[in-house]
This record gives sequence, structure tokens and C-alpha cells, in this order.
Amino acid sequence: MTSARHPRATIPEARLRVLLITSPSTTHFLPMVPLAWALRAAGHEVLVAAQPDVLDAVAGAGLNAVPTGRRAGIDDAMRELLFRPGLRPFACLGRWTPEMLAVFPPVWQRHSADVLPRYLELARTLRPDLIVCDVMEFNAPVVGAELGIPVVRHRYGVDPLLSGIAPAARDALRPLHQELGLGRLPEPTAVLDPCPAALQLPDIAPGRPVRYVPYNGSGVLPDWLRAERQAGAPPRRVLVSLGSHTLALNGVPLLRGILAAAGAGHSGVEVLATVPRAYRAELGPVPDTVRLIDPLPLHLIAGDCAAVVHHGGAGTGMTAAVHGVPQLVLPQFADAFAFAERLSAVGAGLAVDTVEQQDDPEFLRTVLEKLLGDASYEQAAGRLGRAMAEMPPPAALVPELERIAAGAPI
Repeated sequence: MTSARHPRATIPEARLRVLLITSPSTTHFLPMVPLAWALRAAGHEVLVAAQPDVLDAVAGAGLNAVPTGRRAGIDDAMRELLFRPGLRPFACLGRWTPEMLAVFPPVWQRHSADVLPRYLELARTLRPDLIVCDVMEFNAPVVGAELGIPVVRHRYGVDPLLSGIAPAARDALRPLHQELGLGRLPEPTAVLDPCPAALQLPDIAPGRPVRYVPYNGSGVLPDWLRAERQAGAPPRRVLVSLGSHTLALNGVPLLRGILAAAGAGHSGVEVLATVPRAYRAELGPVPDTVRLIDPLPLHLIAGDCAAVVHHGGAGTGMTAAVHGVPQLVLPQFADAFAFAERLSAVGAGLAVDTVEQQDDPEFLRTVLEKLLGDASYEQAAGRLGRAMAEMPPPAALVPELERIAAGAPI
């Protein structure tokens, strides 16, 4: 194993070369983009090692990529795992338990076997001073340990995955590590956490706080939204967004019930629903108070809303939290249940976490009216948003990352 650092990494003032290694899933890459922007703005070089699955997202974020390996198809494999004809994942598999989250899926194991040699070769060629990776990227710490490069792991929100899945990953990947002379799965040098302490799981190992800067992909501010802001009197509205994965996994009936509930609720409240056009024929007619819009980066509109109804995805939930907006969460799988629980615990929203209740429009209507009618949820959401605003922005972390890259004690 090679542990010697190359000379340029010992000079804190020098421009750093940062290698960002992302899981082959766009939703895992996007939360790291603001940190990459901050590093670039500070004059450092950032290259993203990415499979074809995420190359478009990297380009859309204005970052440079190093194509690495073949298409992984992780999202497709997960859809196959979760898909059952006529049933959405929650109705089929039930609530995800710690035992379910503590399984390292074979598709991830195959992914590691494929990309780890490529990452090692790439790192030897590029000689990065620092590696940044996401929660589900277990190859980056191996590369760092093998080549003597500090590794920073970046969480994306409420995080039951890392502590749950790490032991299984350690066992599954042991043969790969042993080939390199590593006794076990290495730990990163540091962990960055954009989730405020009050919202994060109470028993999780703390990370270095970094402000969550919403980035939900590139897009265009719609003309209708710009016109409303110019008029200065936007309607009170509820935003419904279930994400593309949920709709693709038999989620349209769930959306239909949500819109029926929201559309029959509070008078004077407009309901906006982000629905790709591919699903609108299946969705069918919606109440007159519901307006279907094309998907857009949620940070463009979340601050205009009185509430956000969603599936518990980290990007959606954290974006709404930054804007201090109360949330109604209908979790479907994986870490969404943990987010729903923690949001409810801090009083910034409500969770509907049984299949029967999620499928009952009248129950959903009652819960949404409670969310909109009780000022305590808005107040708690405001406190959460302010707590997130007080966290250091990504730019403030750059000097510490420079020290980590230089090998300074942390």
C-alpha cells in the first residue's frame, strides 16, 4: 500500500486538485454540487469521476467530468427490485426496517468490483490532493487509504443509510480490500453534514456542519411564476411533488388520491403538482383547484408555498426545510421514513406513514387542513429554516478542506 503524499499537497496556499467521486445516481450527486462550486470559486480544480449515468447532471451543474467505466444502471436495478405490478414499493414491501437498510445490495457490490480499479488508476494519474464522495460511495475511502489521499464524505440529509449499511458493505467488499492489503473498509478523514442537529438522527456520529444549499438541477424560471412575482400577490399554494422514481414505481394512483384530497381542502388555496407529461394521461382529470406543471428545480418555487407535500426524498425535504415551509410527508421507501419521523419530531410537518392512510383521500384532506390551519407547524418550519441558515455555507468550509488536503491535524 502506498501512503506517501506527493509534494504539492503539502502547500496549503497552492491550488488544490479535488476529485469528486459520486455514486452512479443523480440524486446522490446533486447535494455535493454547491461544495464543488465553492471549491471552484476559491480557485481550486474540481473533477468529477462519474459513470455515464450521471454525466448529464455533471455537465448541467457546470462541472467537469472524467468518464469512468460503463453505465452502472443502479437506478434501473433498484426499480426492478422495488417494482411489483400494480403496487408501489410501500404497499409491496412495507415500512423499511433497520434490518432492510443493513443489506448491501449485490448491484452495489458489482459496481464496486467494476469501478474500484478504475478509480485507483484515475487517482494515480490525476494525483488529487483531496477526494470528496457521497454517503453510498464506499470506493473513495479505499482509494484514499491506498494512495494516502484524505477523503471527505458528504451527507445529504437525515442519514440512516451509512450507519446501517456500512457493516454489510464492509463484509461484501472485504475481498477487494484484502487484495490491496487493507484489513477493513477504511473510514473517511472527515464527514460533512448539511442536516441541522435537531433534524438529524440523534444517535448518528456528528459531522462537520455545512449549510444545505438547494440545488435540484438546472432549469428555467417559468414565465407564469415570474409574472406572479412581478404582480406582487401570489396565491396561497400547496406544492405536491412525488419525484420521478415514485411515479415510475406505480405511484400515479397515490398522486391521484393526494390531488383529490388537496383539491377538496382549504378554500382559497391553489394546489400545484409537478407531473411529467408522460404520466398525465394515466393520472386523468384533476380537481379545478389543482394546476399541473412541468417538473422544475424545486428551489425556484418552494419559498412561494404554504406547504409542500412529497414522498420523503432528501432533496425535496431539505429544500422545503431551507425555505422554512411546513411539509406533509408520505414516505415510500429507504431513508424517506427516517426523514418523515425526524421532521415530525421537530414539529415542522406531519407524516402519513401507513399504506391505508396514504390511500385514503379523506384522511389526507384532514391532515393537510391541520398542517395549513395550525400555525405551530409554520413556526417550527421557520425555526428549522433559520437553523439551517445559521450553518456555515460551503465557502466557509473551503479553508478547512485546504487544511485537510495539506495533511493538517483535524
